[in-house]
Parts: sequence; structure tokens; C-alpha cells
Amino acid sequence: MEAAPRRAGFHALRVAGVERLCDDAVAVTFDVPPDLAAAYAFRPGQFLTLRRTIGGREERRSYSICAPAGAAPRIGVREIPDGLFSSWLVHHVRPGDTVEVLPPSGTFTLDTTAAHHVLIAAGSGITPVLSIAASALADPDARVTVLYGNRTSGTVMFADELADLKDAHPDRFELVHVLSQEPREAELFSGRLDAGRLRTLLPLLVPVADVGHWWLCGPLGMVTDARDVLDGFGVPRDRVHQELFFVDDAPPGPNRAQAAPSGPSCEVTVVLDGRSTTLTQPADARILDSAQRVRPDLPFACKGGVCGTCRARVVEGEADMRRNFALDPAEVEAGYILTCQSTPSTPRLTVDYDS
Repeated sequence: MEAAPRRAGFHALRVAGVERLCDDAVAVTFDVPPDLAAAYAFRPGQFLTLRRTIGGREERRSYSICAPAGAAPRIGVREIPDGLFSSWLVHHVRPGDTVEVLPPSGTFTLDTTAAHHVLIAAGSGITPVLSIAASALADPDARVTVLYGNRTSGTVMFADELADLKDAHPDRFELVHVLSQEPREAELFSGRLDAGRLRTLLPLLVPVADVGHWWLCGPLGMVTDARDVLDGFGVPRDRVHQELFFVDDAPPGPNRAQAAPSGPSCEVTVVLDGRSTTLTQPADARILDSAQRVRPDLPFACKGGVCGTCRARVVEGEADMRRNFALDPAEVEAGYILTCQSTPSTPRLTVDYDS
């Protein structure tokens, strides 16, 4: 497995532009100074983690990059009701403001373009899909099909950019909108992108067996349904890539580790940027929460097992991972865990964030 890149810290980036996409969504473009250009060069499908302090508490959120490869980093943000971070970005951030941003991360990335790519998205799941689709279409040998589910036509993010891609590549790009709360001329395109609809739609739109790569991005239910349908069609698992947004209604709150273990404890060593730190933590506490007491520089974003920012490899001992929506089976087999979701299961444990 290819080693993960060394992680750089947050940098204050200037907001170059804020574009209204629909009533509750914007695209935010960042200006990257020349000396940071290499750090913020991204692969299509990656995301940026943003940080700000609200009420004395540090908040982090991850947003997918919607720009094609080689462009300035640009994220799509849809407002979550009462969202501390998304409401600020959608309603208050203006060009010229500065925002603290981590360099790009994520493994939901385009490695080859010369293929037929089918991308299935719902809601704000279109954000990384747009980046992947536009980047793939830069290769004249690539074909792209996008199935995009929304409630109504008024909630479609990036409607104009998707239409522009269709106009620019009429023979190689197919776009299908499916609306759940607005009737369409064809009943097949009215409703949710659930298993039944996908099972009917996909064979009508694409030669399923000949598709090179499948990309799924959206809420858990849609992604799970799509995977089940593709399994039923006999699509090899290594051709299917997925990215989830939060599987709960909101990002999980902080899980404060105890200051000192009062019951069974474990000795945990964390390695980051070549430096090892050892601590004693409760056996039932999550590794990230405990280790942050002594290593506040440990990387994290969602703490919900979704983004993969806190990925590390177990190099001594064993750990139990509560849930995982970010690592693929090969990564788990190679010993990687999400430290935000993992607890030690042996008296000694070493995890390496640099691996």
C-alpha cells in the first residue's frame, strides 16, 4: 500500500470568491499563495477540513472540493439547519475573509480517467462527483454518466456547471436528474434514488458490465442501496468507490476522555511527524480522544468515522474499531484504523499516523 503523505497543519487562506448555488448552498474558492501551492494541490474527489473557534470551542468540518484538477481549491457547502459552521459559510463569509484550512485529504480519488465512469450522487454528494466528472472528461477517451438525486429542481447544486459539461461533451457525458418531491415527465425520474429505482434505471442507461468505475456519494441509505444493487449485478467490489457524508443527522459531539484512567488501562503510543508520545488511557476510551490530551496536533475532522482524517496504522498490539465508513477493506487488512472510532484491545498499543 502506498504510504500516506506527511500531514501539514492549518493555514489561513484568503477567500477568493463566494458563489450562490441555490438558496441554501454556496461554493467557496480559496486563494493559495505560491509558497503553499504544492501543499494544497489536490486530487479530484478530495476534501478540505476547515477550522474556527465558536464560543471558545474549536470546531472542524470537512467539505469536498468541487473544482477540477489543476484549478484553485473550491468547496461546495450546503447549510445544515442550525449548523454552526455551514450557516456561517453560506451566509456570512465574504471574499477577502480568511479561513483556517488543512491541506487536501481523502481517498475517494480519481486515479485513471480512460474509462466509463458512472457517478451516483444525492444532494450535496454532487460536490466531489463534479470534480471527478470534470477531471475525467479532460481525457478524450473517457465517458461519464451522472445520476443526481435531489428533492426539487430548486435544490440542485451546480446545475449550471453540470449543464456546461453536457454542452462541452455531448457525446461523452450523460446527466440524469431524479427528483423526489417534484414530478417529472418520465415517472422513472420521479422519486428517490433507492434500490428499486437504481435496479431499473442502471441497465437502461449504461452497459453495467462494461463500466470501468462506479462512484457513489451521498447519505448512507443511498450509498448502501447502490452497493447492494451493484453487488446484485455482479460488479466487482474494486470498481466501486464510495464517499459518505455524516451518517447521523449532525456531526458527533466531543467525547472527552478522562484525565486519568480509573479502571482498566492501556499504554498507548502515537507516532506523528516522526515523534513518538506514550500515554496511559482507559481501556474503553477512544484513542484519538485520549491522545489529544498530550498530542493536540493529531489530525481529525468529523470524529464520526466518515472522513478518514484520523487514519493511522497499528504497528504493535490490537485495537477494536467501532464503526468505519472511510477505510476500504484493503486498508483494514493492512492494519489501518480510524483512531476516532477505535479503543485498545491489548495492554500495549502503538499507532503510526505517518504510515
